[in-house]
Order: sequence, then structure tokens, then C-alpha cells
Amino acid sequence: MNKPSYCRRNFIKTGMGAAAGLAFTGPSVIGCNIEKQNKLHVSVFSKHLQFLDYPEMAKMAAEIGFDGVDLTVRPKGHVLPGRVKQDLPVAVEAMDKAGLAPIMMASGVNDPLDPVQQTVLKTAASLGMKYYRMAYFRYTKDGSIPDDLKTFKKQAQALGEINSELGLMGCYQNHAGNYVGASMFELYEIFKDADNQSTGLQYDIRHATVEGGRSWETGLRLVHQRIKTIALKDFRWEQRDGKWETVNVPMGEGMVDFKRYFALLKQYQVEVPATLHLEYPIGGAEHGARELEGSPDQVYNAMRKDLEFVHRMWTSS
Repeated sequence: MNKPSYCRRNFIKTGMGAAAGLAFTGPSVIGCNIEKQNKLHVSVFSKHLQFLDYPEMAKMAAEIGFDGVDLTVRPKGHVLPGRVKQDLPVAVEAMDKAGLAPIMMASGVNDPLDPVQQTVLKTAASLGMKYYRMAYFRYTKDGSIPDDLKTFKKQAQALGEINSELGLMGCYQNHAGNYVGASMFELYEIFKDADNQSTGLQYDIRHATVEGGRSWETGLRLVHQRIKTIALKDFRWEQRDGKWETVNVPMGEGMVDFKRYFALLKQYQVEVPATLHLEYPIGGAEHGARELEGSPDQVYNAMRKDLEFVHRMWTSS
């Protein structure tokens, strides 16, 4: 594999090296155009491009206008954990050639003692990646929630030690429902004593709005210093067969108040990279399909539309 390009190395060193992230103050890496100031750095979640091989994935992400690819390195992902040594370098090389920043991945990592997960982290670090989303913790069926939180806290601290050695930032995503971390107060308790330079949160405003209703701003205020990456998606509540359900929709068509959210991120000086998710129906790509139902153009057009919304809303907030 070719060595990482100077543009990406310089980007990581100057914009990401301290795992502080880049949003509206640092340079864009596309074409090493340092004039793209005041612009949110957005990667596309590769779950939605798993019907493409690595070169085509990188090519399309660059053509659409993304700054990078948030690569799925997990079971059923774009890169399988058991093949990370063979396949991750190929994926990174493809992104390098397309002028993208391969700095983010969504992983299945949450156990610091698991040798396969350790290999995933070591391989990613050796290739210049800086951020990975952790796998979710799970509450025990009959155990005590406070006791479980203490266990998760120890796991997070142990992962932080590994991350620190490798120069990585491990990020835990909040998720609505019966997940560990649906509440910001859970996440605050788990990560409050973890190393803030190696362990943090991937803040998901969609899930925060589902769980927080009108109080999501309070949760954001509580954890904003721990946010290291953000996930972008939208939803609305709909009544189906007499039951209220959350329905994923294109950006700007749902209930997330992106203008207020982005304004608060700027107020709190949360300057981190973003990953764009498209969880609404797009021919199966929303579920990570390897074969689409319909034309790939449906996926690409949806990505363009959502990305344009993100940049327009970020600039105006």
C-alpha cells in the first residue's frame, strides 16, 4: 500500500492530531484546499455504500462532496474484523487516492481484552485513523443498573488506556430505547472520569431528541465537553396502526432542530468531525445492503441532498 498522502498526514497532524477534531475552524482535506474555512467536516457512513467495493465507494463519496468516509469495521460491515489486516489497508488506500480523509470508523470494539478487537484498533491506528465508534454496552438482564454502570465505567477507562497508547479516540454513541446511553446522564456517569484525550462520545442529535424531547439541550450542556464526533440524521413521530413510532426521514424533514443544535455546538466550541447517516428507505442501503433494490442513483441523490442541507444549515446557524 502507498504511504498516506502528505495532505492527509498534514491534516491529521494539524487538525486532528490531538484528537480534538475539526469542524468550522480547520482546513478541508478534499484536494488539500485550505481555503474551505468555516465548514463542517462531514464523512458519509459507509454502511450506506456497502454495495460498492472500496475504490468505487471512495470515488462516489468524493464526487458527492464528502470530506471522508466513516468506515464500518465490524461484523457485517464494509471491513470484517477477522480480515482487518488484509482489507483495511486496501480501503484506506482507496480513500487516499480519492482525496478523502480516512480518519473515522464504526467498530464492534468495546472489550479491551478481546484480541480481535485489539487487532482492529492497532491496525486502524497504524493507518492513520483517529476516531472509532465503540460497540454498545449491554445491561445485564437481572443485575443492578448502578453496578452495571460501574462495570462499564471500568471498561471505558481500560479502553482509554489502549486508545492513549495508540493515539486513538474511542467514541460511544447515544442511542434511543433500552440501550446503555439513551440518557446523557448515563453517559456522563460512565465517562466522567475517563481520559478526555482518548475516550469520549459520538453525539447523535436524532437519538437525543427522541429521548430528550424538549430537554435535549440540558443533556447536551451536560456532556458537551465529552463530544468528540457527531452523527447526523433526522426523524419524526408518526402514528401507525394506532401506535406512535419513530420514523427516519431525510435531513430537514423531521423534528430535529438543526439550527438550534448547530448554534449550540458553536457556542460550546464543539469542533469535531461529523458522520452523515441515511436511515430512511433508499433501496436497502439504509440497512447496509450488499445488493440494492433499484438504482444506485437513488442513494447518491439522497446523499447529495442531505449533505447540502447540512452545510447550508451549519453556515446559517
